[in-house]
Amino acid sequence: MEQEEKLKTAVTAMASDLKAQTFGGAEKTTKTVVNINTAQTFIDDWNAMSKKAAKHTIEQYGPPNEATQSRLIWYNNGPWKRTIVYRDEIPHDFPQPHTDVIENFINYSVPLDMFSELAKFDGSVIVERTRAEVSSRCDMEAANILALNLMNDIVKGKLTAEKARDVYCEVTSAFMMNQSAPYAEKLQFEVSTEAKYDTDIVMITNEMAEHAIEKVAGMFEDPQNKGKLH
Repeated sequence: MEQEEKLKTAVTAMASDLKAQTFGGAEKTTKTVVNINTAQTFIDDWNAMSKKAAKHTIEQYGPPNEATQSRLIWYNNGPWKRTIVYRDEIPHDFPQPHTDVIENFINYSVPLDMFSELAKFDGSVIVERTRAEVSSRCDMEAANILALNLMNDIVKGKLTAEKARDVYCEVTSAFMMNQSAPYAEKLQFEVSTEAKYDTDIVMITNEMAEHAIEKVAGMFEDPQNKGKLH
């Protein structure tokens, strides 16, 4: 990539950042739904666990908003910001052997000093710092609800990662035996419907960056260029 093209790319990136932070950069969700027969043709050849998760999610939330050969996607379904059911299974042995096929996302800002503790708790609890999201990926939605409730308890200092793993096993056993298991049935904390990104801080402040910033500012000062990226 030539230097001029690199500078243009940097200018475009800065303009996009400024536009997103000024006018809002929330995820553009798909509001239409996929025809159920179309979705069915995708999942017909999936393995048993993926197919079961897809069928159950469709029964609970209706047809997905997006569908490809490898995944079905729902937006703003139930308590979730986004739900994805995957064709491809990921093997996972905690708390017992299974495959991860469904992932549920929420808006949630995790303090930096808690990232390692959450990694110790469950490798399928995934923290996204910049997007301020947390997701859990497992074999069923109930397991994700449980994992996210325990994630919140860890962040709030109520449980250590080790204790949370013990509780996870206890609640999972109760749930599978049809005993009372509120932590696997409903999120026990309030979830924001508004995304609050962690944009971090600017550290490159040399002449090139300043020159690019001047160009970006000029683009927004000219009404005819508002919202346009060159």
